[in-house]
Amino acid sequence: MSKTLIPYDPAEALTSNEAIDEFMKDAFESGNAGYIAYALGIVARARGMTEIAKETGLAREALYRSFAAEGNPTLKSVLAIMQSLGLELTMKRSGPSI
Repeated sequence: MSKTLIPYDPAEALTSNEAIDEFMKDAFESGNAGYIAYALGIVARARGMTEIAKETGLAREALYRSFAAEGNPTLKSVLAIMQSLGLELTMKRSGPSI
């Protein structure tokens, strides 16, 4: 008996701010920069890459390339997309103080 696999697009499940928050929290907890960028790209697709491109002033095609699995976005692009999505990057100390 063979099984049929159905393609899954995680962007389709990101229909609320809560779902996006959990998705991005998981990505940041991984500590993997590539995965974080890829996850941010998925969130941008869920919200509409054309609209994100207009809001950030970045080219839609460049956004797709930068946030693909093998992409390497600049910090400027990451921060612009996060701001457009209503997300912010914060800092907390994870080790001992100096």
